[in-house]
Amino acid sequence: MINDEGQPLGVISLEEALDHAEKAGLDLVEVSANANPPVCKIMDYGKYRYKQSKKLQDARKSQTVIHVKEIRLRPKTEAHDLQTKIKHIKKFLEQQDKVKISMMFRGREIAFTEIGRKLMDQIKAALADECVMDQEPRLEGRNMIMIVAPKK
Repeated sequence: MINDEGQPLGVISLEEALDHAEKAGLDLVEVSANANPPVCKIMDYGKYRYKQSKKLQDARKSQTVIHVKEIRLRPKTEAHDLQTKIKHIKKFLEQQDKVKISMMFRGREIAFTEIGRKLMDQIKAALADECVMDQEPRLEGRNMIMIVAPKK
């Protein structure tokens, strides 16, 4: 058994431990049930639970959530539309989000993947100073995918 100051009291009976806790006006809490004999501690259990919940809230506040935004393109996307898409990608990167850039090939467009790769290279060149490449452009089925992440 451990008292409310954290000092061990030794092995004592349950009734005696409950008397110690009652005298202190606190609760008797089983800390380690698997130990032989089980370890108990005298503490304010409500205060202990409150501190645990506060620690959990602080941990949630400090963690950062990374979202993955997606921009979809086609090989026939014109220059002005491409500049607009690049502006959107820059905005997402400023918000510290990763961006998945998908180039969709429909029908016979799949035979001209080099056109899509050129567009992906243009995007990569336009974003070179604002992001790092998470995944280089690669063909997955009928889609070419590239993932970029914001610089730290």
